[in-house]
Amino acid sequence: MQMQLIMSAPYKPRKQLRTLKEGRIPSLQLCLFWFIGACFCLEVLGHQGTQPHSIKIEGDITLGGLFPIHARGPAGVPCGEIKKEKGIHRMEAMLYALDQINSDLELLPNITLGARILDTCSRDTYALEQSLTFVQALIQKDTSDIRCSNGEPPLIRKPERVVGVIGASASSVSIMVANVLRLFASKLLISCGF
Repeated sequence: MQMQLIMSAPYKPRKQLRTLKEGRIPSLQLCLFWFIGACFCLEVLGHQGTQPHSIKIEGDITLGGLFPIHARGPAGVPCGEIKKEKGIHRMEAMLYALDQINSDLELLPNITLGARILDTCSRDTYALEQSLTFVQALIQKDTSDIRCSNGEPPLIRKPERVVGVIGASASSVSIMVANVLRLFASKLLISCGF
């Protein structure tokens, strides 16, 4: 499983640190999950052909995620500060659920769930722009008149098909994203406010 993360600021899991200070020892699996998540969150990658503010986990079936990882930015800037409780926690809940499902060999035998998680930056218009990456795989591209220098047709790597999208906790974001996704027969699963 390959995981790729692009975020503008590092994340430190505070609840895990608080738990260890109190003397309670969490399970080894949970510690490993937090450690791997923290390592990937601390790694800040450049914009090398991937979308900013995104996480990509390879899998046989890909689920999309839209979460308000960042608050609204000031005028002219789409994203502001990181939202720990409502953004990071919801994203981690999805990653934890995927990890639990993928580690259970009886639940989905020989199938791995992947994810493409995007940041809405708490803006409906930015979320709409981000959600277009989910439908890229469904759009047919006509390459019949394009030829490479050696005369062969080009090999175009198609983005992974997202079967459903989890998140979009704000109503305005959910409405805009749902209207785009329904054009391509994709499902939007609204996350609960916790």
